[in-house]
Amino acid sequence: MSNYHVEAVDKPAALTSEALKSLRHQQVQGLSRRQLIRRSLGAGVALWLLEVSAGTIGFIWPNLASGFGGKLPIGTLEEVKTANSALPIEEGFPAYFAFARAFVILVDPAQQRFFAGEDTTGDGTALNVRALYQRCPHLGCKPNPCVKNFWLECPCHGSRYDRLGIKADGAQFGPAPRSMDRFSISVDGAGALTIDTGKITLGPLPVALGQPGIIPPRTPTGCI
Repeated sequence: MSNYHVEAVDKPAALTSEALKSLRHQQVQGLSRRQLIRRSLGAGVALWLLEVSAGTIGFIWPNLASGFGGKLPIGTLEEVKTANSALPIEEGFPAYFAFARAFVILVDPAQQRFFAGEDTTGDGTALNVRALYQRCPHLGCKPNPCVKNFWLECPCHGSRYDRLGIKADGAQFGPAPRSMDRFSISVDGAGALTIDTGKITLGPLPVALGQPGIIPPRTPTGCI
């Protein structure tokens, strides 16, 4: 007679101690819970490191590539006029340079040249040129220069600045808390302007229309 006994399928025999020991020590098929947790944590850390690395590279790349965030050559006043030939730049109208995210303005149109020197404050009076950051100090929209009145006017919330970026004081001139921000600039001996877009000075407080320090608009109504 055989030593093996057939058990009913709905009444399996209990596992022997030898079978239990074998199950404990044999390799688990597929992913165990511990392996799944470890791999999930590893994937999360790897993704975080990738995002940090990409952000760091994106932050320093403009400086490495001489893009925005570094020193950008603009050229002489004549070159600025040529690049904006359809606009009255010689009269002090703002010239826009997208790659620098800046408006370049002749401070005193009576002096048709840029003067050699460096201005880290961004005022630019001594160099006869000012470079304004294109960003409105209110919520970051790009103000647009108006040929009618030579002012810069933000299309988003109506903040208005004279041609040199000075904010007009008063609720009717928009909600921006200060004038437009300025870049550090330098002009070489040949009269060529360079903007340091990595150095920004906050614009001064608003000036009431009619007071010294703000250039009145050429027309009572603007472009907005």
